[in-house]
Amino acid sequence: MAYVDLNPVRAKIAQSPESSDYTSVKQLLPFVGNPRKEMPKGLPFELNDYLALIELTGRCIRADKAGYIEQNQPAILARLNISPENWLTLTKGFRKLFHGAVGHEDVLTEYYQHQGFKRRQNLSCCEKLLA
Repeated sequence: MAYVDLNPVRAKIAQSPESSDYTSVKQLLPFVGNPRKEMPKGLPFELNDYLALIELTGRCIRADKAGYIEQNQPAILARLNISPENWLTLTKGFRKLFHGAVGHEDVLTEYYQHQGFKRRQNLSCCEKLLA
């Protein structure tokens, strides 16, 4: 997954994983934490661990790749405009806060229109925590 998320950066199509429309960082599945027998649907590790992995890996300069996340770019939370307080709230209670699609208003609107839904779930919570 990290390899795919960094492909647009490595190919110099995007400056960062979250700025590409073709990454899971842009359109995240739920991160559900440690693997276990009664596993809910989602990715088996914490979101903050995955974002740290992407950030560190993307900043590595590789001779066989054209692009990388430049060292002078701010950290991923700053680029996503998520405050540390909101990040803490998100990582502690993501599954309790959100049910369904998560994202900025324009992305949610487009998603729900595409799905044929009239009501945009999670909009107020997304605006509060992701703005």
